[in-house]
Amino acid sequence: MISSVNNNRSIVVLVGPTASGKTGVALELALLLKAEIISADSRQVYKLLDVGTAKPTPAQRKVVPHHFVDELLPDDEFSAGTFGIRGRELIDEVLARGRVPLVVGGSGLYVRSLVDGFAGAPEGDSFFRSEMETQLQNEGVAPLIDALRQVDPVTAENVDITKPRRIIRALEVYQLTGIPLSELQKNPVEINFEARIFGLDWDRSQLYKRIERRCDSMIAEGLLEEVGRLRTRGLTPETNALNTVGYAEAFRYLNEEISSEEFVRLFKQNSRRYAKRQLTWFRGDKRIRWIKMDESRRPLEVAEEIVQLLTEESTH
Repeated sequence: MISSVNNNRSIVVLVGPTASGKTGVALELALLLKAEIISADSRQVYKLLDVGTAKPTPAQRKVVPHHFVDELLPDDEFSAGTFGIRGRELIDEVLARGRVPLVVGGSGLYVRSLVDGFAGAPEGDSFFRSEMETQLQNEGVAPLIDALRQVDPVTAENVDITKPRRIIRALEVYQLTGIPLSELQKNPVEINFEARIFGLDWDRSQLYKRIERRCDSMIAEGLLEEVGRLRTRGLTPETNALNTVGYAEAFRYLNEEISSEEFVRLFKQNSRRYAKRQLTWFRGDKRIRWIKMDESRRPLEVAEEIVQLLTEESTH
């Protein structure tokens, strides 16, 4: 089965919401497939962000090669577009070594960038768009077009400035992908592999309980201390890598904006909401084969089910 995956230039992708058990299943699956793990997580790529990203431990990373984990500092720029470009180069390298690329992550935008490229502009970012709309109302169109000239001069030159929503959309695309809209509108990326995608499917109430337990574990393991160390390095909630669930709430607590009780409540609430957004994204991809999960299932059992499905696919 492993050779058939490689001969077909196939990769395996494992997705799922936060706290769905991806790390444990991925480690077992990588051992069964003789795979190297490519992390499609927008935060695990950063050093110093360990507790709040549920990053694989150093011991786990010794067992199976991991890529895009602990590679950048939190104030380094990294985007879904960059991940897609570098990730496809890495897939070629892993296949050339005779091993299986196993992409693992919860960032739907990163997975899409890797396996599809951005043949068209991605879905919107309502929070970013709302910020731009507010700026438009308060300051007019001039600052927006100036910002667009910095990141996408071709679109800025050709956009109709009497239609500011188009300017906002171009800025939004760059914010999401790190790629100018004018580049995305050129010829689509050539994908020279087949992605076999599996997702971990939990009952929603069980998943939310797992999320809440994970939040408690992160706090016990030193999330607030980790954020405190980041503060001493001069990093702030505005740092892109830290503008995410867990870190955002911890900064607010350490800055004495909210109480400890409110910190815990918001951390859990926003983690559940994040999982819901992840599921909404993944449910829209009809290629995903969903694996039923519950607390009785061990990671090895789930990994063996995925291997069996891969074997059946390769014989058809």
